[in-house]
Amino acid sequence: MKYAHIYLLMIVTPLFLSCKDENHKTSFEKELSIDYSLQKHSEELRKEVIKVKENIYVAIGYGLANSIMIIGDEGIVIVDVMESGEAAKEVLYEFRKITSKPLIAIIYTHNHADHVFGSTGMVGNDQVDVYAHELTPYYLDRVVNVTRPITELRGFRMFGVYLDDKALVNCGIGPILNINQHSQIGAIRPNKTFKDSLSLTIQGINIELHHAPGETNDQLFVWLPNEKVLLAGDNIYKTFPNLYTIRGTVYRDPKQWTQSIDKMRAYDIEYLVPSHTRPIFGKDKIHKTLTIYRDGIQFVYDQTIRYMNKGFTSSEIVEKVHLPENLKNEPFLQEFYGKVSWSVTNIFHGNLGFFDGNPSTLQPLSPTTKAENMISLAGGFDKLMEQANFAFSNKEYQWALELSDYLLRIKPLDEKSIEIRYNSLVKLGEAESNPNARHYYLTMAKETKGFEIKSIVKPDLRTIHSIPLEAMFDNLSVNLIPSKCKDKKINVNFYFTDTNEKWSVQLRNSIAETQSYHVENADITVTVKSTVWKELLSKNRNGLTTFLSGDIKVEPGIRSFKEFMGYFEE
Repeated sequence: MKYAHIYLLMIVTPLFLSCKDENHKTSFEKELSIDYSLQKHSEELRKEVIKVKENIYVAIGYGLANSIMIIGDEGIVIVDVMESGEAAKEVLYEFRKITSKPLIAIIYTHNHADHVFGSTGMVGNDQVDVYAHELTPYYLDRVVNVTRPITELRGFRMFGVYLDDKALVNCGIGPILNINQHSQIGAIRPNKTFKDSLSLTIQGINIELHHAPGETNDQLFVWLPNEKVLLAGDNIYKTFPNLYTIRGTVYRDPKQWTQSIDKMRAYDIEYLVPSHTRPIFGKDKIHKTLTIYRDGIQFVYDQTIRYMNKGFTSSEIVEKVHLPENLKNEPFLQEFYGKVSWSVTNIFHGNLGFFDGNPSTLQPLSPTTKAENMISLAGGFDKLMEQANFAFSNKEYQWALELSDYLLRIKPLDEKSIEIRYNSLVKLGEAESNPNARHYYLTMAKETKGFEIKSIVKPDLRTIHSIPLEAMFDNLSVNLIPSKCKDKKINVNFYFTDTNEKWSVQLRNSIAETQSYHVENADITVTVKSTVWKELLSKNRNGLTTFLSGDIKVEPGIRSFKEFMGYFEE
């Protein structure tokens, strides 16, 4: 196989449907108001290939992220490759109008899907090197195999994948997440990585790669000293930075983010090209913009820590920390992607963890008990319903939404409660200039009315075969169902004949320990090709016919192994 490791965003479970047809349209999508500032922000994201210098071009508006082409003597380098094969091919088609030189190398500025999962579409049949920070493979593995189901679901809500064009104005940092049910989604694993910095020459292009943690821990920026061009990745774009993303992620450290921008400010930059939104030209403008951006981040960080040290809770600090007027009005600090309030909460919990210091939150009541108590306090279910209706009629939409939590916790199918929740979500979504919040509210409104996420796509065999065994076993361990294997103690050895690898799964204490070696006295021994094992896990093979064909051998027998696999989520 040409590439040893091609990753798919949805490895063994399908892609979610991007719903754009009328059958899935709810009433609010036909008569929805749009915040003017958000609508105007779409101009920043219009589709265009911009010439930065004679040999550098950036494609904007073809998906969520930008893709950047650097032209060398006899070949080209692409920095960031879009979120799908379709988006990547459209960008490459435009780049090919400029040059027909072959693609020699790819650079990932970081691991996010909108920067890496179009690589197979971009590369085609070319043989390329893929450069990235040494942490990028780790985070690719993590997002694909450990947290994918929940971050994918929340991410698709956040980017408005299920919304029509009236509800989805733009995504803040790009016009759309360019993924649908027909998308080719795969990322080639980096084969050239570095720790701190890497200087290289590709096709006569002098390139420096510098580790610059910020939006992600594996973030890098690209400095082209001969051209005085800096490719900033996601550490700056024309909106307040996403110091926290509502789809969920590991802690984003604002202190490191400002330090990374300071590292960029030290260069004599004449052209700054972010991986989202439009490039900036001119030394003075670039230096001013970088300074304002890092100052905005530092202000929120410093003031959150200051109030934290005074003993305030995260909710109380959210009420206190707001950008000062001289920063609040800056174009690069408008809240079209990140929000100050989310950032404050992230900084608080990133430094102190979940406990906000209030003893009543140390061991809170369960959601059901709290709902029962709230209903009792209100004088019964109907009385709480009256309060929710009153809050809505008084335009207190957030309070109405919170009250609907209690009502639906006790009566999940109550139509009046569903209606209050639906209408509150629509009103909150309409009022938002932040597209992440807008999309999340509106998508959840659709789900309140019965919209279902449908699975429609499976990865092809080429992609399945390329997933590392380590990733498959990582996925297995986090899918153990404790209630099914209580008091079970089972050791299973795996031998993969085509790769000569040995793995084991040790089931005990309601956990599954996976290791890249065999254990003694295994209860079950499985001998199989790695490709067959991956096809089985991804449901591209039938277990019984595979056993009967002899493609998998199990000792003492298939029944014991089938019982063992039944302890895991499919």
